[in-house]
Amino acid sequence: MILKNYKALLAVLAVSAVLVLAFAQTGCGVYKFKDVSIPDSVKVVRVGIIQNKAAYVNPQLAPELTERLKQKIVSQTRMKQTNGDDADWDINCTITSYSFATSGISNQRANTNRLNVGVHIDVRDNHSQQTKKYDVTRSFDYDGSLALQQAEQGLKTEMLRSLSDDIFNRIFSNW
Repeated sequence: MILKNYKALLAVLAVSAVLVLAFAQTGCGVYKFKDVSIPDSVKVVRVGIIQNKAAYVNPQLAPELTERLKQKIVSQTRMKQTNGDDADWDINCTITSYSFATSGISNQRANTNRLNVGVHIDVRDNHSQQTKKYDVTRSFDYDGSLALQQAEQGLKTEMLRSLSDDIFNRIFSNW
């Protein structure tokens, strides 16, 4: 009896392994993710200092977001960075909106606020002299009892990570 159960277990495991390999090889076709998409001719990039032209300016956001974006590009692509005129691509970003609003009310008081940040992106291909333009917007919820400056400090890490990811994905990914 133990031998029969053992053989049955081996058969189930073998069939399961074959199915797993089949799905891993072919995929199901429902989701298709593409990695970073950079033409072979693009090897050097210049990332300009992010400008902040929003009505309300968080003075730390633009310089820290610039550095975070540069680090992400270097760590996740084969591209090198330059400050000179030898760049294949010039990437320039502008923080265009930085606003907050009440997003949740409880007992006639704001219990959740939302900070919205918008960034405009220009990517100039210096070989073809063409510029692609993109926009990304990200919202960050915070406790309604916090002052904006307190919320900004608490959201700083999430804002830098999320915005740099969104900018990077918009420029380099085809999804």
